[in-house]
Amino acid sequence: MNGDGNFHKWRPHPWHGLKVGPDPPQVVQAYIEITPFDLVKYEIDKTSGYTRVDRPQRSSSHPPTLYGFIPRIYCADGVAALAPAARSGDGDPLDTCVISERPINRSAVLLDARVISGLQMIDGGEADDKIVAVLANDNIWADVRDITALPPVLVERLRHYILTYKLTPGTAAAISIDEIYGRKHAYRVVQAAVADYAAAFGS
Repeated sequence: MNGDGNFHKWRPHPWHGLKVGPDPPQVVQAYIEITPFDLVKYEIDKTSGYTRVDRPQRSSSHPPTLYGFIPRIYCADGVAALAPAARSGDGDPLDTCVISERPINRSAVLLDARVISGLQMIDGGEADDKIVAVLANDNIWADVRDITALPPVLVERLRHYILTYKLTPGTAAAISIDEIYGRKHAYRVVQAAVADYAAAFGS
């Protein structure tokens, strides 16, 4: 170790040091924070780039898909402009939910994901879209191109999880899903988030 603190030479920051993906906005890279087996909410520590414990989940609801974010992407004014009810973006990386046929039980992994849809989530007046994608080389889901090809029960499970994973007993929910949109609008959200990142952090 040379002592100069430039640890990113060996481990790129998952948000700032990796590429958006091989063919954005159609195929993006996802950094996975939570698996369907997790009863604890993990998230990336924005300073260090390591995964940290955010909170244990209060309910028995499991995420129905892999859950993470797309590197070098940011939810700010451009993303908020695509959500009529939002006053701003949430100031975080753009979240993504990735469907895989085979169980993936490890977090802090990277994968290529094909964008097929998105959920326009509003959290306390902030745009907090969830991009829905499939594992790009999945044996079952790789050919899916839009949310209409998914089983409706899977979409409903995803919607239910997103609406309930922040619920606290005795507190009114400030979350809504105003729209479940198809891949063309999802592409626009990804492109807006890429532009938001460039405006905030440079290209």
